[in-house]
Amino acid sequence: MTTHPLEPVTFGELPLRIEDVLALANRQAPTRLQGDSAFRQRIAKGAQFLDSLLDKEGVIYGVTTGYGDSCVVAVPLQHVEALPRHLYTFHGCGLGKLLDAQATRAVLAARLQSLCHGVSGVRVELLERLQAFLEHDILPLIPEEGSVGASGDLTPLSYVAATLSGEREVMFRGERRTSAEVHRELGWEPLVLRPKEALALMNGTAVMTGLACLAFARADYLLRLATRITALNVVALQGNPEHFDERLFAAKPHPGQMQVAAWLRQDLAIDAPTAPLHRLQDRYSLRCAPHVLGVLADSLGWLRGFIETELNSANDNPIIDAEAERVLHGGHFYGGHIAFAMDSLKNLVANVADLLDRQLALLVDERYNHGLPSNLSGAPADRAMINHGFKAVQIGTSAWTAEALKNTMPASVFSRSTECHNQDKVSMGTIAARDAIRVLELTEQVAAATLLAANQGVWLRGRAEDARPLPPALAAMHQELAKDFPPVIEDRALEGELRLCLQRIAEQHWRLHA
Repeated sequence: MTTHPLEPVTFGELPLRIEDVLALANRQAPTRLQGDSAFRQRIAKGAQFLDSLLDKEGVIYGVTTGYGDSCVVAVPLQHVEALPRHLYTFHGCGLGKLLDAQATRAVLAARLQSLCHGVSGVRVELLERLQAFLEHDILPLIPEEGSVGASGDLTPLSYVAATLSGEREVMFRGERRTSAEVHRELGWEPLVLRPKEALALMNGTAVMTGLACLAFARADYLLRLATRITALNVVALQGNPEHFDERLFAAKPHPGQMQVAAWLRQDLAIDAPTAPLHRLQDRYSLRCAPHVLGVLADSLGWLRGFIETELNSANDNPIIDAEAERVLHGGHFYGGHIAFAMDSLKNLVANVADLLDRQLALLVDERYNHGLPSNLSGAPADRAMINHGFKAVQIGTSAWTAEALKNTMPASVFSRSTECHNQDKVSMGTIAARDAIRVLELTEQVAAATLLAANQGVWLRGRAEDARPLPPALAAMHQELAKDFPPVIEDRALEGELRLCLQRIAEQHWRLHA
């Protein structure tokens, strides 16, 4: 996305929301840096206080000392200016795939917002250059592996520090370029990072927090999509809509499951008790869908709180309190809240995959689907024996679900002592966030497959002589899906349609339960 239909996102004293980061990550909003003199003076005051301490030969971690366990090593004043470049240079050891453009924008946004608190000892010029990188879509190439989540995301964020300094590589206008070339093309001088600035850029939680913002938004949409898919499957499987009765859910009033049940009633157009067509009680993947999806719905509130508090925090070390003229040494780089949030989110999301996988298993099995053809094949009787419909799709869905469930192992419990036992307890928050993104990818694949299968089931059910008209919301969804995903009559390869459905999910194409 390259257009800017939304209001600018302003970095400064006001807090950002996850939606702001998402708008920037998708290139849907321009950026601004708060421009009033009071803000600029507050930022400058921190850098000036650091300079005054240097003039007095004060001891400041990471400015006049080595890093980490090397904090006992004094750095003579004649080498202080060289120290920032050494920091981002020796951390240039990231491996693995590169973060994609969306994730990289989210990382830049998270780091800029943190540094705007004015307690990191950086210059206004550094904030302006970070904002310019976002505005011009200059994206550091950041390997996703190499962070233990405390001291923050040191190695991946070294690629931000280095590219601001005209080193390493960026993506710019669709091409992989050296940062130095892009600076020359734009007529910019690369920054020479001053004492504390490389540390302020790197010693924070921006990678895990940026990824967490993206994961949250995907999970929120997935919740609504899974509810719509469940409603389609209630129709396709001739389920009992009384399982979602309002009075029933008033007896166990978890707000999230009450909301999901209400969405299902809306989708199914239920305003009065109805008699079940077949079973008095459906199998759990239908009957208990609000109880599964409701846990995710109820968790989104506290997940948002954890993520947005981290996003709007100063999370480097040390904290520079220019007002009180103090340097506060602590551990705000520790990503424990994001680690727990992402470990929890991947569990919640994988349960959605498992739920939809079970629904698909019912759809394709003629023993449980109440009269639908085996494997949802739409082939006529004289060709039914050679057509297999959604058989392989269900096998694939089982594989994707198993992998999603496997990845729910908490990352945060795998803390390892690192860096000469200085970092002897670490968060693993970035691994947790990457895991959550992977679980979301797999669950979206499950959702795409189950959505197409549910739509096929609804189509097959609609061919019956006694077919009932679809409720309005489901009829509209069914008709829209038919434009891109025609019924499967003769077997055909469905990979392309599954990928198109995944693209629609990534775009949040369907308006669901607003």
